[in-house]
Amino acid sequence: MDTKELLKKVRKIEIKTRRLSDHIFGGEYHSTFKGRGMTFSEVRQYQFGDDVRSIDWNVTARYNEPYVKVFEEERELTMMLMVDVSGSELFGTSNQFKKEIITEISATLAFSALQNNDKVGVILFSDEVELFIPPKKGKSHVLRIIRELLEFHPKSSETNLAEALKFLTNVMKKKAIVFVLSDFIADDYDNTLRIVGNKHDVTGIRVYDEREETIPNLGMVQMQDAETGEIQLVNTQSKQVRLAYGEYYQEKVAYFTNSFNKSGCGVINCRADESYVKKLLGYFKRRG
Repeated sequence: MDTKELLKKVRKIEIKTRRLSDHIFGGEYHSTFKGRGMTFSEVRQYQFGDDVRSIDWNVTARYNEPYVKVFEEERELTMMLMVDVSGSELFGTSNQFKKEIITEISATLAFSALQNNDKVGVILFSDEVELFIPPKKGKSHVLRIIRELLEFHPKSSETNLAEALKFLTNVMKKKAIVFVLSDFIADDYDNTLRIVGNKHDVTGIRVYDEREETIPNLGMVQMQDAETGEIQLVNTQSKQVRLAYGEYYQEKVAYFTNSFNKSGCGVINCRADESYVKKLLGYFKRRG
């Protein structure tokens, strides 16, 4: 992708996702993810309906009329986007690859954080951490994240979510809002996720394609594993083969759901041909 084409794609995603974050997700994001607490702002004269527990008795005694303390939410938050860049994300039978949908969701979340003056950082992972962008504020930083999501070429095509989660615990010492975006065709990450979930506010966003759920009856088909590169002849006419694959896929989905629920983490399932806007908005409203 040349520079001109890349900038054009970045601009296109910015226009689409920033509009969504400004008009739909800004307020929902703010009400869903609270700051670290309340900090003292000022004192003002008591007004009808104010909580009497907030009366500042020292100032009240000095001026011989009631004054109350005003507190503001301390909103300094950090969002971390953990994005799966393994080979299985380059799959799609509708209008977009899973990777493209993940990029749009990531951009929407990043602009929502930007609107609330929060920091945003990114971890791109395969079976290793491919790229770490430390959290920062600002539009130029968010646009850099989008550029990386669009043009990054990973060294590996395989997946190891546990390694990425371990890396997160090492680099993020303070509590963060963490979104993990993947198809979650992965194993053995539940114990690491439990540790991360105890410290951070974690949500798993599973992006998948409807054609991944079952194998249609197409006869003898040559299939390639997107992550290992292994090629096999598969007899899709066999009911046993189709059933075995369906069970394997549902086991992965169940493992994802159970692991995140048991770790106290949020879950969003987004099919490639569905509106991720509705999925995100519904999740924010339920949590808010």
